[in-house]
Amino acid sequence: MSSQTHDRRAAIDAFLTAQEWAGAQQQPLGQDASTRRYIRLVRDDGTSAMLMDAPGVEDPPCPPDADESARRKLGWNAATRLAASRVDAFTAIAEELRRRGLSAPEIYAMDADTGLALIEDFGQGREFARLIERGAVAEAELYAAAGDLLGQLHTSEPPALATGKGHTWPILDFDALALRTNADLFAEWYPQFDMDVRWGEAAAERWRVERDRLIARADTFDRVFTLRDYHAENLLWLPERKGKARVGLLDFQDAVRGWAGWDMAMLTQDARRDVSADARDAAVTAYLSQIPMARETLDAQLAVIGTLNAMRIAGLFARLIFRDKKPRYLDFLPRQLDILARNLNQPSVAGMADFIGEIAPHILERMR
Repeated sequence: MSSQTHDRRAAIDAFLTAQEWAGAQQQPLGQDASTRRYIRLVRDDGTSAMLMDAPGVEDPPCPPDADESARRKLGWNAATRLAASRVDAFTAIAEELRRRGLSAPEIYAMDADTGLALIEDFGQGREFARLIERGAVAEAELYAAAGDLLGQLHTSEPPALATGKGHTWPILDFDALALRTNADLFAEWYPQFDMDVRWGEAAAERWRVERDRLIARADTFDRVFTLRDYHAENLLWLPERKGKARVGLLDFQDAVRGWAGWDMAMLTQDARRDVSADARDAAVTAYLSQIPMARETLDAQLAVIGTLNAMRIAGLFARLIFRDKKPRYLDFLPRQLDILARNLNQPSVAGMADFIGEIAPHILERMR
């Protein structure tokens, strides 16, 4: 065992002892897509809680007053306005969501300095994705509940600051730099992976023009409280609760002042699973029952934001395959290209669609 591992183990033991959970059985759930991991704690009497272990090993988050130059120097998290898996961000936003009647986990205890938190355990096997896989709950029912929750959240004013357990966290704009940095994953990595893409200086210049047009359009959309990572792996079904509280929330610490289209794209254009047309329609219908927006307006916004998001993920997968030698992402990439092609089929993104048709017509052909 390395000294670093030993020190982390000692910090966890001290935290659990202080919270009177030292004797609980520990069931590690593994690490999520960030540097964070979860451990389910079960006492002899059957009561349980979750330990969130989030060591401070990432690039720092974005200072609210940092300009673009400073953010780029600070690294990925500051440029894209991610929370760097900070426990104080999770805690403050969880408490904000709970005050709004949503089922974010209750925070029993936390230590921001060590990156540890003891939080409510929603139970095993309740993730939307797992329930759908088992056929335990109808997919459309779950997606309707998720759309309904989003509609209610997006009609409420996003906070400037979230507050909880004596900590505050700024809710910043998901701005042009964050969108550009994310979308540029496609330009940087996808042509290196897919040799059929016709890329060169002229294509790079056209990319910047069409990317910035989409970002400019996004900037005209109304801002809403955007959870940002809202999909079937992070949503849990709590049918014993009522209304919007039936949907348990995880992984919301990166929340921003964003747009309806981002959360809806993450939900209905899932990179991890095929979402049926019925489930997509159920989510959109439920969402629009709560928010004063025409279906055509939402579809146009969803295409703009969905295109930027789909390019981000396609570029990320290409990097994981090409640079990081992780071939398992080859299984996910076709779905992501299908999602991108569907978005590019919408009139609101015609310029980007024309560009992709010139450099990578085989992507657009996925819609035929």
